[in-house]
Amino acid sequence: MRPTTRPGPQKRSCRTRDAHSVELRSRVLAGDKVGATKMDRPEDIEPSPHTGKVYVVLTNNTNRGKSGEAPADEANPRNANKHGHILELTEGRDRPESTTFAWSVFLVAGDPADPSTYFAGFPKDKVSPISCPDNVAFDPHGNLWIATDGAQLGSHDGLFGVATRGDRRGELKQFLTVPAGAETCGPIVQDRRVVVAVQHPGEIDGASVEKPASTWPDGPGKIVRPAVVSVWRTDGRDIGA
Repeated sequence: MRPTTRPGPQKRSCRTRDAHSVELRSRVLAGDKVGATKMDRPEDIEPSPHTGKVYVVLTNNTNRGKSGEAPADEANPRNANKHGHILELTEGRDRPESTTFAWSVFLVAGDPADPSTYFAGFPKDKVSPISCPDNVAFDPHGNLWIATDGAQLGSHDGLFGVATRGDRRGELKQFLTVPAGAETCGPIVQDRRVVVAVQHPGEIDGASVEKPASTWPDGPGKIVRPAVVSVWRTDGRDIGA
C-alpha cells in the first residue's frame, strides 16, 4: 500500500478501543494463538496451605457447546454450564517450581439430583446444592470455602464449606445465605470466626429506591447497603473442625 499524499480524512481499519479493552482482548487473542484451553469463566485460583494442591474456580459458561463456541471437554465437562465447576491441580513432584502439573475435576456444581453434578466422589445425597462458585478461601483445617455469585437454582447466593481430603473429601455443606440479589464475596475463615462481604444486596431487575428488593441490613424503611458480616459459633468451638 502506498502512503497517502493528499490531505483529507483517513479511513480506519478497525474500531478504536479503550486501553482496558485492548489489554483484555490482547490476552484472549494471545491465549487462542498458543492453543490454551478455553475455560468456563475462571474467577479465582487458590493453593491449599496444607497439601499444595491448587484449586481453579470456574463460575459458569452458558455458551459452552453453542454453535461457534467451544464444546464440552475433559476440563469443562458440561455444555450450557450454568452452574460452574472447580478443578484441582497437583504440581509435578508436589513442588511449586515445577513446570508440569496433573489435574482432575473436583466439583461439578448444581443440584445433587442432577446426574451431571459431581462432588469429588462423595455421596450426593449428603451434600448441599451449590451454583456459580466464585471466590474461595481455605480455613486452618484445610477445608475449602466457596462464595457464590449468581446462583441459578432458585435460591440466594451463599457461603459453602467442602472437605478436600480424608474420608469426608467432597462433603459440601452450606454455611450461610446472603439477601436477595446479593453476591457473597471475600470470605476469611479463621478457627472461630468467618468474615464475608455481602455485595450489592437487592440488585434485581425492576428493583428501585421506591420499590427495593431488599432492605438489608437495617430493615424496613432503611436504604439497602452492602456490608461485611462476621459469624461465629455460640459455643465457642472451631468452625471448620
